[in-house]
Amino acid sequence: MQESEVTRAVAAARSIASSLGLAAADAVVLHNSNKLTLRLLPADVVARVAPLAHGIARFEVELARRLAEAGCPVAALDPRAEPRVYERDGFDVTLWTFYEPVTPQELSPAGYAAALRSLHAGMREVDVPVPHVTDRVGHAQRLVAGRDHTPALADADRELLGDTLRSLGRMIGERGGAEQLLHGEPHPGNVLVTRDGPLFIDFETCCRGPVEFDLAHAPEEVAEHYPGVDRELLRACRILMLAMVTTWRWERDDQLPDGRRLGTEGLGRIRAELDALRGGHQPAT
Repeated sequence: MQESEVTRAVAAARSIASSLGLAAADAVVLHNSNKLTLRLLPADVVARVAPLAHGIARFEVELARRLAEAGCPVAALDPRAEPRVYERDGFDVTLWTFYEPVTPQELSPAGYAAALRSLHAGMREVDVPVPHVTDRVGHAQRLVAGRDHTPALADADRELLGDTLRSLGRMIGERGGAEQLLHGEPHPGNVLVTRDGPLFIDFETCCRGPVEFDLAHAPEEVAEHYPGVDRELLRACRILMLAMVTTWRWERDDQLPDGRRLGTEGLGRIRAELDALRGGHQPAT
């Protein structure tokens, strides 16, 4: 969010919390992207604030509630407030439990894999309408194809991204293996390491596809502890995920700090991965 929006978003979150009897004299920004995540004190409640136009908050609340009921390792909504979306001053606000963090190194690859397996098991019990992985790939393809959306992309880089998204997206769509509800982006930034164990957050990118797509977002060692992984598919998913993330960094309105540098690095990594794939060996690290 832009700084002007942040001030209004903080005020909206504090106002809602206070109206529910949750003291919110202070607000600490935990994360700022397309939505704002705040720790409100002294009540110690996490508020996630998104513009009304974002339109994903209700889905996240309902899915988090159902996944918790299924025993999944997910962050819980704050039990002191009604589990719903609150609207104030053009923002959707949801209230979540604050978990005191522990040292990230305490989450081993085996623990990460076990938590992701547990999440996937619960997700197989939940039936919600979500896009397919290939729909998300299609969105990235449209950004690459639309020069107005990605004006700074050089022609050769545009061709690289377009070809990678098209060929690997088609491979996943035609693979024909087992598919299920996925987190969509279970990278370390979306895993809270708590005294209650690892807990997943941020379900706005949920989609349907093979579990290898979720594993592609986790550290490489995690897949070694997840049984039944299709290694060829996983490698394709890793390159595809990298191409999607790189595309977003070149989007005209991307606000990630240092995003253009990350986009340039992403293009280099894609070329190295594809060269290694064609050569039948592992890319250099």
